[in-house]
Amino acid sequence: MAITVNLDVMMAKRKMSLNELSEKVDLTLANLSILKTGKAKAIRFSTLEAICKALDCQPGDLLEYSK
Repeated sequence: MAITVNLDVMMAKRKMSLNELSEKVDLTLANLSILKTGKAKAIRFSTLEAICKALDCQPGDLLEYSK
């Protein structure tokens, strides 16, 4: 069982770079990179909300549960 982070997919759909997203959500490139590569162990709701706002998407567009 795992949660997959599809941040890279949504960024590609919105044609947004990691640098641009970093500026919009006020997170470091390092922290966004950890999320993007799926190495994050947790995410704050405030961070998730900021990313969803910047990418104009829902949390379910970014997070996927697989068995």
